[in-house]
Amino acid sequence: MPTAHGSATLRGVPGSGDGARVAEAAFVARLKARDEAAFTELMELYQRRVFALVFRMLGRRAEAEEVTQEAFIQVFKAIDSFRGDAKLSTWLFRVAVNLSKNRMKYNARRASAGHRDLESYAERSSLEQAAGVSVGSVERPDEMAVGRQLEQIVKTAIMQLEPDFRQLVILRDVEDLSYEEIAEVSGLPRGTVKSRIHRGRSQLRARVERMVGEKIGKGKGP
Repeated sequence: MPTAHGSATLRGVPGSGDGARVAEAAFVARLKARDEAAFTELMELYQRRVFALVFRMLGRRAEAEEVTQEAFIQVFKAIDSFRGDAKLSTWLFRVAVNLSKNRMKYNARRASAGHRDLESYAERSSLEQAAGVSVGSVERPDEMAVGRQLEQIVKTAIMQLEPDFRQLVILRDVEDLSYEEIAEVSGLPRGTVKSRIHRGRSQLRARVERMVGEKIGKGKGP
């Protein structure tokens, strides 16, 4: 059960501004004090988003569950090193992304070729639930799906993107992170982030067009 000074406070304030910073600082202090309830609240706040991010990067449910758990364990162990230069969620996403990239490299070295259960996930996790996505919109490539069949096509196309592009497109167009936050998560310069997102969206649009057999209007979003 969230406490009055825990996750309920974090949910109740805007994502930026003095109120949010004060609330997050108090929450981080509880984490550093090894408040078990605070770690429970951290997982309640972010576990679904971290899992969705990792799953969209890896495409395998079992691996995504494992990496998600590892991400929270790493945050638990390293919380004393969190300086507050970025938001707690940004730091958590950075840990999850780095672990996912390491797993992808490991899989590539082993030439892993297991079956991806992305379609079964699509049935239970709509892009409409993502922070920055409206399935009915046509402003960005991942927002062009009309109906569940096209939505699954988009999800499949995202998984086929090159990993570096996939990561950034997911962070921007699914998780709705700002370019500055993505730069913090990825460790890339802001200009590189924007360039790769543009190229990733172009790749995504081309893949979706091949799958549906028709042209899609060019996105105009940032």
